[in-house]
Amino acid sequence: MARALPPPQLDDAPLAPGLYVVATPIGNLRDITLRALDVLKQADLVLAEDTRVTAKLLQAFGLSAKLERHDEHAAGRARPKAMARLADGGRVALVSDAGTPLISDPGYRLVREAAAAGHAVHPIPGASALLAGLSAAGLPTDRFLFVGFPPPRSAARRAFLAEFAGVRATLVFFEGGSRLAECLSDMAEVLGDREAVVAREITKLYETFYRGPLAELAADPKLDAPKGEIVIMVAPGREVEATAADADAALADALTRLKPADAAAEVAKALGLPRRELYRRAMELKR
Repeated sequence: MARALPPPQLDDAPLAPGLYVVATPIGNLRDITLRALDVLKQADLVLAEDTRVTAKLLQAFGLSAKLERHDEHAAGRARPKAMARLADGGRVALVSDAGTPLISDPGYRLVREAAAAGHAVHPIPGASALLAGLSAAGLPTDRFLFVGFPPPRSAARRAFLAEFAGVRATLVFFEGGSRLAECLSDMAEVLGDREAVVAREITKLYETFYRGPLAELAADPKLDAPKGEIVIMVAPGREVEATAADADAALADALTRLKPADAAAEVAKALGLPRRELYRRAMELKR
C-alpha cells in the first residue's frame, strides 16, 4: 500500500469545465504540484495510462476519482466517453503513468478532438524526464530536439539516427536499459563520438548521471543493461563540411541496406549535401 503523505492545503475554488492535461511525478511523489492535486480532486473523470498506477498516486494524497484506462490500446474506447463528459460541461483530467502526458505517451488525438469541438484545454505543468535530464546534463540547451525511443533493432536504429546526424542541436532520446549499450554503440558509429550524458532513474533513489564520449559510455560496464528509466542526451555535432570521400563512404554503407534513391536521401540528410548529386554518385558506386 502506498504511504500516505501529509495532506496538502488544496484550493476549493470550483474547477472550470474542460480537459486538463496533468503532469505527474516521474519518481519522487513530492514532485506533484498543488495545482495538479486541485484538478485531480475535482475532476469528474481521470483518464489514466494505467489505472493501478494512478490509483496509488491518488491514494498517497488521500484522493479518489473515477478512473478510465486511456493507453494506446484503450484510447479509442475512452475518447468518446471523455468527449461526452466534456459536452455535458464536465471536467476531464488526462494523466500518464509518470511525467507530462503526450511526451512519448498517448493523448494527442483527445487533445486535438477536444480543441476542435471548442472545449477548453488546460496544461497543468510539472515533472518531465526530458526537461529534468536536460537541466542537469550540462549540454547546450539553447536548441534541442526530442526524438523519443529509437527502433529496437540495430539496422533500423542506425537508419533512424542518420536522419538526425546533421541536426545542430542537442538530441534527447528515451531508451530501455536492456538496449542501452547497443544503442550507445550505434550512436557513436552513426553520430560520431560526441559528448553525451546518460541519465538513469531521475528523481528516484538511485538517480545517476553518466558523462563522456558516446564510445566510452557504450563500453562502460555499468551501462550494460542497467535497470530503470533512461534518458540519453547527445551534444550537437561540430560544423564540419563533408568531403567527397565522406559522401562516398556514407553512400557505400547506405547502399548495403537501401536502394540508390533511398541511400542518397539518407546521406543528404546526414551530411547536408544535394540529394540529386548523391543519387548520381550512388548509381556510379552501384555499377
